Amino acid sequence: MGIVKEPDPVKLFFAEFTSEVELFPQVEHKLADMFGDIDFSSPLFDFNYTDYYAEEMGKNLKKKFVSFKKLINPQELSRIKRASQVLEEEFSRNGKRRINLDPGYLSLSKVVLASTKDSYHRLYLGNGIYGEVTLYFFKGSYQPLSWTYPDYCSDDFREIFATIRKRYKDELQKKRKNIPLGK
Repeated sequence: MGIVKEPDPVKLFFAEFTSEVELFPQVEHKLADMFGDIDFSSPLFDFNYTDYYAEEMGKNLKKKFVSFKKLINPQELSRIKRASQVLEEEFSRNGKRRINLDPGYLSLSKVVLASTKDSYHRLYLGNGIYGEVTLYFFKGSYQPLSWTYPDYCSDDFREIFATIRKRYKDELQKKRKNIPLGK
């Protein structure tokens, strides 16, 4: 029989995309007010993997990631996703989103995204929100799964998560008083 224990805290991140790049600093200021200091901000990437958002948000979308210094309990993800929806609405115009905010978390073994959409590979987290393991860490790098979004399969995005994972691992080691963690 296994021993029940609380999970390690995890590293919160947001994927943000918009056609109005001037929104990034404004939204990130609000996110920092809500979740604490941002400790990583990626470069901008062209988001050209789908035209699903074009009608609502325009073309020439740019995407980036930010992560936060403060670690969270993974069970907070559904609440954080709901809060991100309120923030998206705050920045919307004429009933259309101008920015998309996708929260997730990173642990040593996986990257999890929050979603409002159910599917066979998503687990219900509460508050109308589902969680999806999007990448898993294996043999020194993040690996995609059959359902992983194409942009998350890219080397650029997987390298971003490797960078965030290194920060996270260092933070966990400090928290655990330098007890060595696995590779």
